[in-house]
This record gives sequence, structure tokens and C-alpha cells, in this order.
Amino acid sequence: MEKKITKKDLWKVFWNQMTIRCANNYERQQNAGFTQALMPVIEKIYDDPEDKKEAYNRHMEYFLTQDMVSSIPVGISIAMEEKHAEDPEEVDPSSINAVKTALMGPLAGLGDSLLNGTARPILASLAISLVNAGTGWLGPILFVIGMSVISIGIRYLGVFQGYKQGVKLVDKIQSSGLISKITDIAGIAAYTIVGGFIPALIYMKIPIEISSGDTVISIQQTLDGLMPGVLGLAYTGIMYYLITKKKISAVKLIFITMIVAIIGVYLGILG
Repeated sequence: MEKKITKKDLWKVFWNQMTIRCANNYERQQNAGFTQALMPVIEKIYDDPEDKKEAYNRHMEYFLTQDMVSSIPVGISIAMEEKHAEDPEEVDPSSINAVKTALMGPLAGLGDSLLNGTARPILASLAISLVNAGTGWLGPILFVIGMSVISIGIRYLGVFQGYKQGVKLVDKIQSSGLISKITDIAGIAAYTIVGGFIPALIYMKIPIEISSGDTVISIQQTLDGLMPGVLGLAYTGIMYYLITKKKISAVKLIFITMIVAIIGVYLGILG
């Protein structure tokens, strides 16, 4: 007798998938959370304990992507496991992990740039603006609600539509190049938003003044007249160049920044 996946089963997977990051580990990252998300399905479609064991071992392999969009490979894996349970020859077990592995990288880029790098900073900036405007708790509440709607919505679509579309969804996404296009656009938006935070997050000041008779020239005021926050922008550009082109680690640059700041303030060059 065939055991079809029902909406009730998908809802169980949906709630399990919400905690996919709770069991992260350095060896295989999100594998335990991914396997736990599929437990309701594995327990339902397989009767033989050996088949269940194989399914659990299959999904305990390495898995890592952005946690919200991880619901997509979860949904697709449900469909593939169901097909494999019905006809083991139709879906090779190795192809299930192959699809998961193929999706990890593109989905990580999409989730990090579009969600963490774009949606979250936009909502956070709106919340901060509302707080500065004296609206009290309205800003933080809107931020929490906004991110919750985005997170729950993506997880819901990933599980339910991922299962509904199955492997066809993978073919559609890869053939259309949709992930690559969205990632590029989101990346541009993310850089623009993060760049806007530079004047607020990076404080650099040159307190040196040059006197000539009754005239006093402030280097900092002159620079601010050209472009406010230009020193922070220039320093950020240097750090970006050293990280991307010279391959210097961010940790080293943090210590270098601390040393430059201490020496600069001590000598009166920076303030």
C-alpha cells in the first residue's frame, strides 16, 4: 500500500525545519537539523527499519546553506524520498544528496545577499529611523514582524512548493539562471545599503589645524566640505582592497586598525 505525503506531514516538516540551525556542528554543519526536519516523512514512507536507517544516514551527510532557503532542498528531498520509497529504481538514493549538494551554494548566495544583505538591513534602517523619530517600540516591533513574515513565508514556500514541484523545480531554476540573476541584483543593492552605513559606523577625524596669521584652517572641516565621511570611506576602501586583492585576513586588519588608531590618537593625528 502506497503511503502518500499529506499536508499534515508537510506541516510537521515545516515546523521541524524552523530549527535547522539548532544542531549546527563543525564537521557536517546543518546535517542533523536537515535530518530532523525529514523525520516525519522518513517514519511514514518506510516500514523496513533498514530502509529508515539508510534514509537517516543519507541525510546525515554534510549540508550547509542559508537557513531560510534551506526549506527548498528540504521540500525537494521529501518528493524524491517519496518517489524512492514507491519505486527504488526510479530515483537513485545518491541522486537525492546530489540535488541537495547542487543547491547548497547557489541558495546560500541567494539567501545571504537577498535576505541577510538586503531585506534585513533595509528593515533595520527603517526601524532605527522610527526609533530616532521618537516612535518608541514601533520600529523594533515592525522589524520583528517584517523579518518573521519573510522567514516564515520563504520556509513555507520552500517546503510546500519544493515538494509540489519536486526535481522539476531544480531543472527550472538552473535552466533559467534565475538564482544567478537575483543574486547579482541583490548583491548590488546590498553593497549600496552597506555603503550608506559607513559614515555612521566608521568614525575618523583629523584634529590638526594650520594657522597662518589670523587664519586657521581645519583639515577636518576642509575634508567635510569636500565630502562628509570621506576618511571613513577611504579607510573602508583600503580594507576592502587588502582583503580582496592582497588576501590579508580580516582578523589581522582588525589588529592593524587598533594599532593605527592608538598610535594616531597618541600622536594627535587622529581624534
